[in-house]
Amino acid sequence: MKRLIACCGLDCENCDTRRATVSNDRALREKTARAWSAMNHAPEITADTIACMGCRTDGTKFAFCRDCCEIRKCVRRKGFDTCGECEELDGCPAVGSIFRHAPEAEANLLASKAR
Repeated sequence: MKRLIACCGLDCENCDTRRATVSNDRALREKTARAWSAMNHAPEITADTIACMGCRTDGTKFAFCRDCCEIRKCVRRKGFDTCGECEELDGCPAVGSIFRHAPEAEANLLASKAR
């Protein structure tokens, strides 16, 4: 499985936060901060907080992903790389909320299970 597939199946490689971090793109950091701040009703998300190399890679992590993501915490607690290894994947309400907004995340996890 690609290391840039997050615990929940999202593709970190296509995440604007990671892209802004890798390219050190201030404008993309500002755009992403505005979007994420509005989407999450979180004014504390600013361009200076937009920094991440991916939730399963070494390096900096976005504060939510590092400290608050219940999905990442669960995966780590169970000793998995991703939710795709979990027998409870189909009925999991936490990762299910991701799938409702990003069905490609589920496809990424299912593809990794098939291998």
